[in-house]
Amino acid sequence: MFSKEQLSNAHSKRDDVSSPVMSPTSGFQGSIEINGCRIGPGQPPYMVAELSGNHGGKLETALSLIDAAADSGAHAVKIQTFKADTITLDCNAPDFLIKEGLWDGRRLFELYDEAHTPWEWHEALFERARQRNITLFSSPFDVSAVEFLEKLDCPAYKIASFEVTDIALIRKVTETGKPVIISTGMATLEEIEEAVATVADAGGTQLCLLHCISGYPTPVEDCNLATLKDLQNRFSFPIGLSDHTLDSIVAVTSVALGAKLIEKHFVLDRLDGSVDAQFSLEPDAFLSLTRQCHQSWTAIGQPDYSLKSSEVSNRQFRRSLYIAKDVKAGEIFDHHNLRSVRPAHGLHPRHLEEFIGSRAAMDISAGTPLSWSHREKNETDFNRVQSKAGGV
Repeated sequence: MFSKEQLSNAHSKRDDVSSPVMSPTSGFQGSIEINGCRIGPGQPPYMVAELSGNHGGKLETALSLIDAAADSGAHAVKIQTFKADTITLDCNAPDFLIKEGLWDGRRLFELYDEAHTPWEWHEALFERARQRNITLFSSPFDVSAVEFLEKLDCPAYKIASFEVTDIALIRKVTETGKPVIISTGMATLEEIEEAVATVADAGGTQLCLLHCISGYPTPVEDCNLATLKDLQNRFSFPIGLSDHTLDSIVAVTSVALGAKLIEKHFVLDRLDGSVDAQFSLEPDAFLSLTRQCHQSWTAIGQPDYSLKSSEVSNRQFRRSLYIAKDVKAGEIFDHHNLRSVRPAHGLHPRHLEEFIGSRAAMDISAGTPLSWSHREKNETDFNRVQSKAGGV
C-alpha cells in the first residue's frame, strides 16, 4: 500500500520570527517510515488505534483489541509503556487527586495503576501484532520504558502530550534512531518548538507532530483544526492529529486539511467500563473512520481541469442550439424559434446571437440541432441588424 522510495531531506519553515525558540532549519525528512510504511506527502492517512488502558487489565482483551484493530483497517496499534510509580507518586495529598472531568475524585496513582499495560504482556502483544501483520509501537513515559521497548525492537516512539516538556525523555527516544511522533496537547508554540529542537539536536531526522487537544472528551469547538495548516507552514515534516472527540467528523476533516497520521482511541465496547472507553471508537466505527479518511484523502487529488471518465457520457447533455419551432425557408431566426437547450448536438450556445436576425436556408423541423448550413449564405450583417429593428 505504501511505497519505500528514498526519503529526501527537507527544511523547516517558520512565519513567526518573534518566538524565542527557533525551529531547526534543516535535517528533517519530509516523510517518516514505520515498518516499511511511508507517512507523508502523496500517501493515504496512516491510521493508529490507541489501546491505552482499554484492555481493562486483561491480557486476552488486549490481544483481542489488536485483532480487532487489524480487522478495522488500522495500520498500527499503539500501547502505553509505564508503571504507576514511574509516572506519579503513591500519595494522598490534594495535588494528586483529580477534581473534575471524566476521572473526578480518583487518585492519580490509582488511575494510572488501572490504566497501565503490564510490562510482562508486551512481548505477547508485539508477537500478536506480527502475526496479524499490523505494526505495534508505544508511548514510553520514562527512560526505563525506552530501554525496555528497545529490547522488543519497538519500531517507533510516541511522546504523549503530558510529556511534551520532558526534554530528557524526548532526547532518549530520539537517540534510538527510530521515528518520533509527538502530541502537542496543552503545549504552547514555544514548547512545541523546543521539543522539535530537542529532536534535531539529538540527531533525529524522522519526526511527526500531532495536533492534539487534551480534553477527555474534546468538544468539537476546541479543535481549531486550522492549527494543522499553521504547523504545516512552520515545519516541513508530516503533521497529523491525535483526536479525543466522540465521533469521526474532526478526524475526517483533518485529512482534508493535510493530516498525514490519525490517532484515535480504540475499544471493543464503549460500555465495558475501561478507563478511556467513553471517548474511544468501537471496531465498526473505527473501520468507518478508516474508510472515510481514505475517501477524504482520495477526494483531495490535485488541480485538474481535464474531462473525467465519469463525465464523458454526460457531456452530450450540455446545452447547444436547437430549432425550437418549425421554421420555413427564408424565415427569420429569433429567440422563439431558436434556443439554447440540452442536449449538446447542435452548435455551441456562443453562436446564438450570430443567427438571430438571419434567415433560414431551408425548412427546418422543431427539435433539429442547429448547424451552419441552416443559415442563408448571402445574409449580410446589415440585413440581420435591420431585421432585429423591424425592417426588411
